[in-house]
Amino acid sequence: MIPFSDEELIEPVKHVIDKVRPSLALDGGDIDFITVKNGNVYVQLKGACIGCASSGSTLKYGVERQLRMDIHPELCVVNVPFGMENDIDNL
Repeated sequence: MIPFSDEELIEPVKHVIDKVRPSLALDGGDIDFITVKNGNVYVQLKGACIGCASSGSTLKYGVERQLRMDIHPELCVVNVPFGMENDIDNL
């Protein structure tokens, strides 16, 4: 169980996302933070990351790994497809 509320996680998560953003930019990609809900971090990959075959690995071994190392080992990352930003409950 994650010992932080979703609200407490928002700023640290944003900080980690800003930390990994330059790595994504090297390949023409980007990432937007959307929200934290029930210990899940919702993000949206952008730029060259959209449709990239490696985007799943980028989320798992790049973003999620860094979040788990820096904040808490039970955090999970979920990529939100374009147009689904307001419908996170159904992902």
